[in-house]
Amino acid sequence: MSDEGTAEKERLLGQSFIFKALDDQSKRDLAAFAYLKRYSAGDVIFNMGAPGQSMMAIAEGTVRVSMLTPTARNVTLAELHAGDVFGEIALLDGRERSADVRALTNCTVAVLERRALLDILKRNPDLSINLIGLLCQRVRRSDERMMEIAFLDLPSRLARLLLRVTVTAPGSEAKPLTRLSLSQSEIASMIGNTRENVNRCLRKWQRSELIDLKDGWLIVRDRSGLEDIAESV
Repeated sequence: MSDEGTAEKERLLGQSFIFKALDDQSKRDLAAFAYLKRYSAGDVIFNMGAPGQSMMAIAEGTVRVSMLTPTARNVTLAELHAGDVFGEIALLDGRERSADVRALTNCTVAVLERRALLDILKRNPDLSINLIGLLCQRVRRSDERMMEIAFLDLPSRLARLLLRVTVTAPGSEAKPLTRLSLSQSEIASMIGNTRENVNRCLRKWQRSELIDLKDGWLIVRDRSGLEDIAESV
């Protein structure tokens, strides 16, 4: 693999919280072990419960992360795009996958196997301490999401979701997105509610000119107004 190819894989995998725990040499070493894999639109990348020994970074395309609840309801957890990373939990503990992942479009992903990461951590035990700190940050964020579902009303949860999605790549805190392509069913599944309730709330916001719904896009018109709703408890 060329130095240029390794650098590109390092860039893709660098979006993972795991890579943020590593030093520069370890990042280069891991990227050199990664390989590319391609999926067609509709392909199952892996199912919840399948053996998990790798993580993946999306080079091109879009994937959907979802899970089936005990009541047989399919919940969308995220839609991921080029530059996003998934599968890190199974990479760390070597256990089964915690969600389903399917390719929504033709995709190319960079795959990193668990054994390569473990070799790095064995040679550099101090890196494990950095990794523990980053894992704790993720647990805290998960706790916050659970709190939102359990205690916040629909408008607050919906506003928080939309604001969160607008600063997810390719958006950022400095330059949030103003146009989102999430369907109302996808939004509902991400906040634990129904499409009908989400539609009523969005239509109300449309009349208030907080957002607009046009040609399949959700357009954010009044970000500060959504922030006010998100913070109302």
